[in-house]
Formats: sequence, C-alpha cells, structure tokens
Amino acid sequence: MTEKLYERNSYCHTFTARVEACEPHGDGYGVRLDRTAFFPEGGGQAADPGVLGGIPVTDVQILDGVVWHYLPKPLPVGQIVEGAIDWETRFSRMQHHTAEHIVCGIAHRWHGLENVGFHLGSEDVTLDLSGELTREQLDAIEEEANRVVFANRAVTATVPAADELESIPFRSKEGLTGPVRLITVEGVDCCACCAPHVGRTGEIGLIKLLDFIRYKGGVRIHLLAGAAALADYRLRYAQSAEISAKLSVKQFDLTAAVDRLLAERDGLKQALREANRHLADALVAAVEPTDRPVVLVGRDWDTDTLRRMVNGLSARCSGLCAAYSGSDGLYQYVLGGTGDLKAVTGQMNTALSGRGGGDHRQTQGRVQATETQIRDFWRELGAAE
Repeated sequence: MTEKLYERNSYCHTFTARVEACEPHGDGYGVRLDRTAFFPEGGGQAADPGVLGGIPVTDVQILDGVVWHYLPKPLPVGQIVEGAIDWETRFSRMQHHTAEHIVCGIAHRWHGLENVGFHLGSEDVTLDLSGELTREQLDAIEEEANRVVFANRAVTATVPAADELESIPFRSKEGLTGPVRLITVEGVDCCACCAPHVGRTGEIGLIKLLDFIRYKGGVRIHLLAGAAALADYRLRYAQSAEISAKLSVKQFDLTAAVDRLLAERDGLKQALREANRHLADALVAAVEPTDRPVVLVGRDWDTDTLRRMVNGLSARCSGLCAAYSGSDGLYQYVLGGTGDLKAVTGQMNTALSGRGGGDHRQTQGRVQATETQIRDFWRELGAAE
C-alpha cells in the first residue's frame, strides 16, 4: 500500500520517496513509490501533473491501494527521488473541488438533491444533481455558497472509526467499503471524498455557477471557482468592453443595442428577400420562351427565390429549368420543368460533386463547382446561352 501524502496534507506538493518498482507499461514505465503526493485519477478528477526524478509524470492511477506513476523513462528501483506536482493546477483543482462540495451541500440541504455526477475538466467543473432547479434557485445557491467562502469556514478531512461513522450524517455514493474519508465544510456539508481540498473556504475566493441544462431528469451545472473564475470574468469583461465600444453604447446597455441590431437585420433581410423576388421575376421575364434547357446563376438567392425562378421559367419554357445561387466553389440549386429530372440530377451531382434530390416535379441540393463548370455542364445538355 502506498502512503498517500495527499490525503493527510493537500498542500504537500514536493516530497521525496523510494522507488519500490519500475515496470514497462505501454510506451513508457509504471513506477511504484513507498509514498506519494500525486493524486491519482478518480472521483471525476484527473491525476496531478508534475515531475518525478526530473521526468514528467504523464498519468497516475491507483490499483488495489497502490499508486502507479506513469513516466516516459524508467527510474532505478531503490533510488530516492524527488517529486514535484504542478502546484498551480493542484490548487485550482482544490478550489474547484471544495466549491463543488459547498454547492452540492447547499442544494442537498435546501432542496434534498443528491450529487449524481461530477467532472473536474480543464475548462470548468460540471456537476449533476438529481432534480431540476430554476435559474433563480441556482442564483440563490450561488449567493449562499459565496457567503460561505467569505466566512472563511474550516475544511477538514477525517477518517472516523467504523462505529463512529455510523452516527455521522454525510453525503456519499453507494458502495463504499473500508475506511471512509470525510471532508467537512464547517456548518455546510459533510461528504465522503478522497481528493485534496483547501483548508479554509476563503481560499476559494469566488464561486460562479455558469450555464445549466436539464440532464437525465435532473440538472447539469457548469461551475468555475478561484483564479479560473477571475480569468473568466476578465475575458468576459474585455469582450463586453470591446463590443460596447464598437456599438458606441455603455456596457449595461448592450442587450438593448443588440436587440436593435437584430431588428434592423431582420428588416434588411426582409427587404433583401423582396428585392430578390422582384429581380427573379425580372430575370425570368427576360428569358425568351424555348424548349431547350434554361439556366440562371446568381448570388444571394435563397431557396424560396430559386423555386420562384424555376416555377416562373417552367411557365414560359417547355424544357428543363435550373436556378443556382452561391459563389465559386459552392452553389445551391433547384431544377424543374419537363424531362427526366432524377436522371439529370444524378448526372449533375456526379459531374459537379453535388448532393440532393427530389421527385419528378422538382429537385434541389448543392454542388461544389464554379459558375463556369455549371454552365459547361448545361451547355453539353443543349442549354440556351
């Protein structure tokens, strides 16, 4: 059994240990020490990064109480080596993990919800609760969680004896066996957990609940804490300031300004659609009636306009009719008129790297081709110039 320094002292980030085993593992080696401060992957939290004997540690796993460190190079058995974990990463994870305990403890006390999932990722923390919550309820939990942070409550780790454990109310997942390590946030929460945590809640600095979604009958919450929450706020503030400067409005007026821009955009889109319809009608009216295929190619025509053009052409001409819209490299199309539409669509999709289909009345899709290639294809089918 490896002596787990991280369980006794979360702040131990440098240590010395004896190499007890070094075995080939994949493209590298698995190293077993007599003791370690490296937290192995588990409980939704990744393994600590760092170096061992000057060699980067790529992963840490625990098997039957033995902690294995995976390295790209071997270490001599019996040698005393120095280990150093990446403290900035470790402390950030301690802030986030303790924040998760606080939030889940409050959600359990206020709403009777259980923590049914937890993942401490590289971008944020996700935690899954067993029931749904509203944004207003989450805001209240967030406010209370930060009160706990500001109160600088003690966070302690204990391993009670089995008879003592029976009288202690604590949160846990089912299936615990052997000694149980409890993390207690003074006056807020008590939970079974093997991970490192901060010693006092004030070290978390800040807890921010970000997005949330309904998930498997409950809710999945995205959380940031400590330095990561500060960095997130700094980025959001910088983006908000840049946008407000571009729109020439105060930051607190951004929502109203964006609403105005969206309204203007929708008005312009509608005006463009109307203009395109008039243009489509004019282009169709300019086509001389013919029994040969007719093709129109342009830009900024939506699918409804393409259909309008093909329907108009079909009323004037007795052959195949096609309309394309896009730019060199990618065009959407609509085909209609008389003739074997499916056969022509298949030929075109093959010749012009297209995708699409329809029925005997009309087909539509996209092609990856230039305007010249499109016109050459139809010229071979006898299209009018």
